[in-house]
Amino acid sequence: QVQLVESGGGSVQAGGSLRLSCTASGYMDRTGCMGWFRQAPGKEREGVAVIYTGASVTLIADSVKGRFTASKDNTEATVYLQMNSLKPEDTAVYYCALSSWCSWDTSDYSYWGQGTQVTVSS
Repeated sequence: QVQLVESGGGSVQAGGSLRLSCTASGYMDRTGCMGWFRQAPGKEREGVAVIYTGASVTLIADSVKGRFTASKDNTEATVYLQMNSLKPEDTAVYYCALSSWCSWDTSDYSYWGQGTQVTVSS
């Protein structure tokens, strides 16, 4: 059974930083993608970063480019989202997700973590 567990959310002031982690278990296929998505109240879930698990490729959404970076550990079982220069509009529940292929489309992701709240105050 595939499980994704996020951690690292919290409350920070604008300009601060947070690092989110997501660890996958029960996942044998080392190809495909892990994605970071976020959902603010009243808004649709949007992609933040896509990490190719079988290659050293990460994609960052334009909305957070230059402030957020994504990475993975050598085992490829844990991915990270480093968030710097946080803004109040970054406030959302952040999710990691797993897909057999890389995409920004939430419907392509079969497995999701429980989400972790990030709150940025002004």
